[in-house]
Amino acid sequence: MQNLFKVMSLSLLLTAGCSNQSVDNAAVETTYDLIVRNGKIYDGNGGLGFTGDIAVNADRIVAINKNILGHAKKEIDARGNAVAPGFINILSWSGETLLADGRGQSALRQGITLEVMGEGISMGPLSPSMKVALKARQGATKYDIAWTTLGEYLQHVADRGTSINIASYLGAATARWNILGPDDVDPTPEQLKELRKLVKTAMEEGALGVASSLIYAPGVYAETDELVALTEVAGSCGGIYATHMRSEGDRFLEAIDETIEISKRANTPAHIFHLKVGGVNNWDKMARAAKRIEQVRDNGVRITADMYPYAASGTGLSASMPPWVQKGGHNAWIKRLQDPTIRAKVIADMRDPNPDWENVMQMAGGGENVLLAMFNNPKLKPLIGKTLADVAKERGISVEEAAIELVIEDNSRVNVIYYTMSEDNLKRKIVLPYVSFSSDGMAISAEGNVLKSAQHPRSYGAFSRVFSHYVRDLKLITVAQAVHRMSAAPADILGLKDRGRLKVGNYADIVIFNIDTIQDYATYTQPHQYSKGVSTVIINGVEALRDGEPTSARPGQVVRGRAWTGWSDGGCRSSASDWDWNLNSLL
Repeated sequence: MQNLFKVMSLSLLLTAGCSNQSVDNAAVETTYDLIVRNGKIYDGNGGLGFTGDIAVNADRIVAINKNILGHAKKEIDARGNAVAPGFINILSWSGETLLADGRGQSALRQGITLEVMGEGISMGPLSPSMKVALKARQGATKYDIAWTTLGEYLQHVADRGTSINIASYLGAATARWNILGPDDVDPTPEQLKELRKLVKTAMEEGALGVASSLIYAPGVYAETDELVALTEVAGSCGGIYATHMRSEGDRFLEAIDETIEISKRANTPAHIFHLKVGGVNNWDKMARAAKRIEQVRDNGVRITADMYPYAASGTGLSASMPPWVQKGGHNAWIKRLQDPTIRAKVIADMRDPNPDWENVMQMAGGGENVLLAMFNNPKLKPLIGKTLADVAKERGISVEEAAIELVIEDNSRVNVIYYTMSEDNLKRKIVLPYVSFSSDGMAISAEGNVLKSAQHPRSYGAFSRVFSHYVRDLKLITVAQAVHRMSAAPADILGLKDRGRLKVGNYADIVIFNIDTIQDYATYTQPHQYSKGVSTVIINGVEALRDGEPTSARPGQVVRGRAWTGWSDGGCRSSASDWDWNLNSLL
């Protein structure tokens, strides 16, 4: 470590700040572990790129210059390619898949170096009953539950070996289930104290914030006051409030207002997951939502968002059934659906043209716009790629009855793709400077059991598609802007000071790609196709992807939030005001 600091001190003399770094090298040659040479460097700050070199020792960047003297044990010629900070996937569902396969190829091959999990539910903390439920609902991915807390889970994945760095929010629904169970109940004052205590513990274990998902049971049962109480704790621990809002359809604008209210009352930054609005009658609300967000941001409220570049979403058939039937958890839901009287009421609610809950199938315009993507039951796998309307016609029943039957037969929520969104709104969002990017998908490998189920193409192509379609083809944003919103911007949103930028002293998470050839290939009907155009991914100073193929290295680490007690200045504080939130002027 002492030698590293000496090299870093020397490199500061050889480095000229940000995107226009240009100083003469001292007449000293140094030996490094790794040098990336001759690439067009985009440092993550959003400025124009410049041609130069980057030197790495151990897991840190120690020099950046137009021409670094000396040599390295390993040198990579990046001539003709872009060199950028590793991309941060601010919303990932890789909690289980990285346990099964630490390579995470669908993400790695896009240049993703950090997967952030925990939308609504997280992999810890788990009560004994939650462990039983988690074990019971495992599908093709099987694993032992060798942890209890969120911190233990993250370390467990890292210890097993992962190519990609990992981090997590505390799921608000997971916290709720620990204290209140899966039922639609409000916490007592004492229970609210327990919830807040649980948030504090998770934050001190390294969580990046608390994240809600407010259209799914049991998260949907949390009212605004409860969310404010949890967010206050997250903010006092240097974390954020992130949310899949209560509506992305008919009550989209009201959901925006609730998110703003939570942020204001808790005095804590808020982040909107996969900012989108579904249903043709709602598409015009996106412009109004953007104006509303910009107004409060101008008044000092720190609201950010992310998006994936597709006009269809992916979730379960559960999102097309009323929350009341899902009370008490998965087994209670399945049992109710088998009761003819209850089933009739569920069908009536699913057909209600003005429901007081978020009916995603209704937003999609009906079963013909719902594509079946994943089943656990082998007998149902031939239905993958068909629409819900196709199955209903084959069985001679309504689409509502077909949805219920499939959920029962598969004993799962049945993952599907809903065609709900507008391409024009994608273009409108892509230019917003406070919107970063996510996959809202899984880091997986296109082999084995994975090929037996469909996937949303975002798992394989979200980040590559931004470059190929919106940067290169449509020219809506520049390479530098896209890199910034995949690296430094999400790092600042999450309060990560040593990730997200090519900067001396930062972790050496580096991606090398060709802007002319980077391309997504995954489609809705043929999703298991890797992106191409990323040649090298360096994670914590180690090549995880070389010549476009994964190496045997598993250099991924746990990335922890600011309150982690392992930091010398870790631990929670009295309020969110005690933390520095102005990490980047664009936010």
